[in-house]
Amino acid sequence: MIKVLVHVSNGKMGGRVLEANSKSDTCELFCGVDKMSNGNEGYKYFSDFEAIKDKPDVIIDFSFHTVVKDVLDYAVKVGCPIVVATTGLNDEEKSYVAKAASKIPVFLSGNMSIGIATLCDTAKRVASAFPNAEIEIVETHHIRKADAPSGTALMLADSIKEVRPNAKYVFGRYGMSKREKNEIGIHALRMANIVGIHEVYITTDTEQILLKHTAFDRALFADGAMKAAEFLVGKDAGIYTMRDIFKN
Repeated sequence: MIKVLVHVSNGKMGGRVLEANSKSDTCELFCGVDKMSNGNEGYKYFSDFEAIKDKPDVIIDFSFHTVVKDVLDYAVKVGCPIVVATTGLNDEEKSYVAKAASKIPVFLSGNMSIGIATLCDTAKRVASAFPNAEIEIVETHHIRKADAPSGTALMLADSIKEVRPNAKYVFGRYGMSKREKNEIGIHALRMANIVGIHEVYITTDTEQILLKHTAFDRALFADGAMKAAEFLVGKDAGIYTMRDIFKN
């Protein structure tokens, strides 16, 4: 059985990972780590990494971008693979990920959904088939989401940019300026308790293709993180993504 450490285990996504882990036939909970106790963990729990004596097989991190360095430092220290499912990383934090990946295997994704990974691949293929189409990406999330645009919207844009290397990202629109041909528009909506909706509009003068993914339950992200964790164990140092799962 693969021993999984869940970072920020008392958070909303941490709780979903604990649930997914309990249903797994290949993984078991090694421990949870969270600075904030819920007062009734009911599982092996630590408030910081220093208290952990043994080594897990893999770490799943659904934390906040400002603390990702802490969990990466621990992962490197003990030589443990890590799934970084935290979004909203800035350039400095991304550099921490790259540095860690030179020593340990790191799975990094702006969205842990297999469906979103499929959407990224499909958007890339359609954009390639319609090289002159205008492309707009619209993402919708709950009002508590702090980062905009979502990491998933950027994943979609980056996938399309692979076949449109000269594309320029435009985040929302304001003022007096015409749309340039090489733009990829990216728009963020925040409403109610929406888990996540991502739409890619690919439009020519004669037709439009709309690609859409709707997340109904955050459990899908936990399930994806578990798949990533299983995939990562035994891999060489480096950065891995959902595409690497599809290759196997």
